[in-house]
This record gives sequence, C-alpha cells and structure tokens, in this order.
Amino acid sequence: MKVVILGSGVIGVTLAYYLAGDGHEVTVIDRQPGPGLETSFGNAGEVSPGYSAPWAGPGLPIKAVKWLLMDHAPLVVRWSRMTPAMALWGLQLLRNCTTHRYEINKGRMVRLAEYSRDCLMALRQRTGIHYDERMQGTLQLFRTQAQLDHVHGDTAVLDRFGVPYEVLDRFGCIAVEPALGRVKDKFVGGLRLPGDETGDCFKFTQALAALAQAAGVTFLHGHTIQAIEHDRGAITGIATDAGRVTGDAYVVALGSYSPKLLGPLGITVPVYPVKGYSLTVPITDPAGAPESTVMDETFKVAVTRLGDRIRVGGTAELTGFDLSLKEERRATLEHVVGDLFPHGGDPKAASFWTGLRPMTPDGPPVLGTSRYSNLYLSTGHGTLGWTMAAGTGRVMADVIAGRRPEIDLDGLTLARYG
Repeated sequence: MKVVILGSGVIGVTLAYYLAGDGHEVTVIDRQPGPGLETSFGNAGEVSPGYSAPWAGPGLPIKAVKWLLMDHAPLVVRWSRMTPAMALWGLQLLRNCTTHRYEINKGRMVRLAEYSRDCLMALRQRTGIHYDERMQGTLQLFRTQAQLDHVHGDTAVLDRFGVPYEVLDRFGCIAVEPALGRVKDKFVGGLRLPGDETGDCFKFTQALAALAQAAGVTFLHGHTIQAIEHDRGAITGIATDAGRVTGDAYVVALGSYSPKLLGPLGITVPVYPVKGYSLTVPITDPAGAPESTVMDETFKVAVTRLGDRIRVGGTAELTGFDLSLKEERRATLEHVVGDLFPHGGDPKAASFWTGLRPMTPDGPPVLGTSRYSNLYLSTGHGTLGWTMAAGTGRVMADVIAGRRPEIDLDGLTLARYG
C-alpha cells in the first residue's frame, strides 16, 4: 500500500518508520526543510507516561484565575486575539473540568502513554538509536504543603493502571535529585515517577527519519500542503506548491495545523494551538544540574537534563498561531531554573524557542479513521507528543493495515466528540 503522511514531526516520522517496517511505500510531506523542526524541535524532553494528564480538571478554573495574576504566570491568555475557535475550545475545556471527566480522560491518556513507553523501549533495543536518553524518572516538585496534600487524586489513577510512583518528602526528593539539596527550603516534597524517561525529541526524530529513509521512506521537505483533494467519500490526492502527491491511504499528522486542512473536508477536529516556550542552557556545573526531569508544579515548568544541556520548558499562551518570542516568558523560565538549579548552567547563554502544542479540550489525542474511507487522523497530542509518539505510530500502523491494535482505542478517536 502507498501511504502519504502529512507532517514530519515526531508523530509523522514515527508512523512512517513503523509503516515502512510493515512493507508499505511511504511518502512524508512537510513544508519545513527537515524533520522535527516545529513543535518537536525544542520541547521539554520528557517521556512521561506517569505525568500524562489533561489540563481540564476539577480545580482548573480557580487555578487559572490565580495563574493569570502571578508574576511568572504558567498561563497567559491574549484576549485581543480571541476568536470563535478559541472561545469554543475554551468552553469545551471547561466542560471537562469535573472529577468524573478528569478521571476518564487521564485514564485514556495514561493507557496510550504507557503503551508508547513500551514501544519506545522496543524500538530503542531494535535500532540502537540514541538521543541523549536517560531512564531516571520524573520528579514532580511541590513547593507548598497544599500541593503535596492533593497528590492522591493523581495517584489513584496511577494505582488503577499499575503505574509505579513514590510520594517523597523533602529529603526523598534530594536523594533522587542531589542538586536540590542546595535549595532545600524551596520545596516540601514531590511525586516521583520512576518509569518515566527523558531525551531530545529533535535528535530522536532526525535519527529515526534517517532510519526510515534507509528503509525506503520518501521525504518531500520544503513542500507546502495546499489542500486535501477528495471525491465520493475518498481522498484522491494532496495538492502542494510543488505538485500533486497521490497514494492509497493518507494520514493527517500536522499538529496544530490539522484543523485548517480538515475543515474543508467537513471534519471538525477540536485542536487548538497552545503556545509553549523553552530555554536550552549549557551546563556549567554538572553537580548543580538535574539528573533527569524536575517538574515545578507551581510554575508548570519542566527542567530536564539532555546531555550537556539543560532544557527548561513550559508556560502556556492562548494566542492563536503567533510564534513571536516574548521576553516575559523567557523571564519565567529563567526564574525557575535559576531558583531550583542556580549553579547548573548559565541561562543568559541559553537559546530561546517557542512552538505550538496541538491541544484537545479534553486531553487525549485524536487517532484512527475518519468519515473518508482512506483518510486517517493522528493529531492533538498537546504537550505529550514525544511521550505518545512510539505508541501512536504503532497503533496507527496497525489501524491502517486493518489489524487490531494492542490497546483499546475507545476514547482516543474522533467518535468521542459525536
């Protein structure tokens, strides 16, 4: 079968690798000059099944008001850029802010994320791929006693799915992240997820694209996708600025840009771009840097060790497709890494990046079939594209081949939106 994939981020490239392994003829189209150059380029570096959770939760509305008033706000809403799409997405998100819906949505996300971690492990063993990977877990750090006291809502879901975890006091946190001993008055405890991993998503995507290309995948980079052509309930081709591309099956893996191409087909996918930022800081004192990932629960910022660098990622802006770099967001990232790891690196020497996370209002991505017989969807992974990439690639390859996936896709398809 000839399969055309739209998008060469970590989701599209991983799917291309699995499809090539199944013997399909695969073509990947992307406007960028190479793979992994948009949202996959500078993310926080976490492969965090245990930390997979939707934004929408029972405490979000009150938290959001507090965040908007903070000096280093985790959430920024650019009200001047409000559109009907942003407003509708926001209302759908609020609808999911109940305990019942949160538990359902988190369960769906953990199911895919845990499976994806297993798929990534098998892929790594099979290929020997390297990407500054570390298998030392994630530490969610609580600065206040109230945060620590409310951890049991998340651990109940982890218990249900058999995800290992440890609730740690201050000294337990220091035992797994020794550099935090220098700032022990800044936090009270944490939730450690020992099964989580870290790694450079861009390095992984580039390396896997090379393996996929060696297996026969064709990458059409520098090709801007103009439209998805269709006739009588099936996709007939992809119009690009460099010509027309045809195949037997087509997959939309364009992240935040997926709705723009799917809309003219009559397919409504509630994916909205949530802007995130990162700093990549050169390490100056290895003993003062994190061992793995530390997630600051107060500021919603992750600090991750990637080889000889520290990746600091976080903050969220609702501002449409604006990709301008805001200095106030850099200040937030510098504050967190300087507060927790003051001797690890020099934030002033860091590179500053921004990207658009394709978020659904309920949390899980949108995978699987569509109303068109040969069109498949693989989008809406939000902040967890790196975490869910390998599992998504394996699941989608199975769906396209007509095989039953190894995990239940209930609640992970477009059908959940009616």
